[in-house]
This record gives sequence, structure tokens and C-alpha cells, in this order.
Amino acid sequence: MRILITGGTVFVSQCVAEYFSEKGNDVFVLNRGTRPQPENCYCIKADRHFLHGILRNTYFDAILDMTAYSADDIKDLLDSGVRFRDYIFLSSSAVYPETNARPFSENQSTGRNSFWGDYGLNKIAAEQMLLESVPNAYIVRPPYLYGAKNNVYREAFVFDCAELDRKFYVPRDGKMNLQFFNVLDLCRFLEVILQRHPSDRIFNVGNEDSISIRDWVSLCYGIIGKSCEFVEVQGNIPWRNYFCFYDYEYFLNVDRQKRLLGGLKDLKKGLQESYDWYIDHKARVGRRNYIEYIDSEFARRFSK
Repeated sequence: MRILITGGTVFVSQCVAEYFSEKGNDVFVLNRGTRPQPENCYCIKADRHFLHGILRNTYFDAILDMTAYSADDIKDLLDSGVRFRDYIFLSSSAVYPETNARPFSENQSTGRNSFWGDYGLNKIAAEQMLLESVPNAYIVRPPYLYGAKNNVYREAFVFDCAELDRKFYVPRDGKMNLQFFNVLDLCRFLEVILQRHPSDRIFNVGNEDSISIRDWVSLCYGIIGKSCEFVEVQGNIPWRNYFCFYDYEYFLNVDRQKRLLGGLKDLKKGLQESYDWYIDHKARVGRRNYIEYIDSEFARRFSK
């Protein structure tokens, strides 16, 4: 197939581009050319908002839109004159308001989520723009994505704490659950959609089981051969000052995904792959000052 992928240089879009290229497809990535490009892909160097006819009458079997965050992102690409058979848009679980019954399912309404704010609203607008223009497009809504090449400071933060033999400061009792999905399972699912063209158009994706913060942190420490000593942080201290996820527990119903894709990657194996990559690519992760905050604000409080 001839496939156009938006982005292609960071985490999800890079993994998707390299996955489909390794499968023997002709993969074109659309980006501004300011970062290293994925291997064995053709770069179309342009800003998706200023295409100046570069895609007019160009045909692709599929567009895999990994980087749209707003209605204008969708509109400008569709208005470019590009021609295609399939269009898959990577949206987000942030489109579900936290007031919905859980687990969130695809037939529930979307709306403002107070934890995700404008990010979720913009994703909703992008979905609506796409479906109004391309009714047979596909929309994929993941939870937290993880895996090799993850440039977001999540599992990498825990790996850093483990390497430094640090105690781990966990919000409250650490029993809040998180839902994950490995980036390579996402790639496999996109491939299944293109192969099977299911009648459903919107898909939640994710691991069927969630995991508590404590157990997830313990898995990350275990990858490095360390055990974790937890310190529980009580009170109204904002989680994002010292921890890599929001104070927000949700869960996606993934029954539609399960009917198409089985054999998901084991979480421990996926975290091992993430650490193996991180060892040699630490500079590519957007580090945040969690450790500095902990040392500055928590040292005396928890040493008593």
C-alpha cells in the first residue's frame, strides 16, 4: 500500500511509520523536516496547515493521521486535494467526560472532561470534522500509550527513580488504577482495520485489564532488578508536581477491539522494551522536574 502518515518523527507516529514500512508498504511521512526521519520512509516536507498544493491529486491507499489535535488540523489536510481510500485518526480517551458511566464505551456521548480540558474538546472537534467530511473514516481512542520510543516522561521517570535507588512517592495509597496500551499493539490494530474494514467506525483500544499505580511502579522497578519502597503522599498536593499521571481514574471498554485483535503484549515485556530503548535514548525524553520537586518539598516533611 501507499500510506501517508502525519508526523513520523516522535513516539507514536514514528513507531507507526516504521511498522508499516517494515511490512513492505510505501510509507510517506508528512512533517516539517526539523527532526530525524523514520527509516525507509519518504518525507513530504511541509506544514499540514500550509501545503500549497503539494498533495493535490496525490493518491494514498490510507492516511494514518497520528498528529491531528483540532478541527483545523483535519480540515486543512482534507482541503489539500489529497485523494485516499481509508482514513484513520488517532483520537483520545480524553473525549469522554468523567461524568460518564464507566467503563467508557464508544456509544456514549463525548463532552468536556475537566481533567483534560481543551485537549479533549479539540479532539472532539477533530473527530466531528472528520466524520462530517469522511463518513467512512475510522477513529481510534486509546488510554495511556507506552513502549519503546516513548518521549513522555512516564515510565522513564520511574526508571530514573529505580536507577537512583530512590524511594517512590506515591499519591495517597497508590491503589488508583491505570489503563495502558502498547504502541506496537496500536500499530497492529491499525493494520487490522486496513485489512478487514470493520463496520464499526469508532474504537476504544487498550489492555483489557487495568493496573494499580503501586503495581505499575513495582513492575518498572523490577525491570531494573530493584524493589520499591513507597512513601504515601496524603493531602491536597497536586499530583502533577511529583507524579507522572493526573488524579483521574477511568477505564475504556475494549470489546470492539477484542473482536478484531487478540494476543496483546504483556505489560512487563512492554515495559522491558521501553527500558531497553530508554537506556540509550535518554536525551529524547522530555524530562520533567518531579525528582527536584520531591527533594525540595518533601525531604523534611517525610524524614520526620
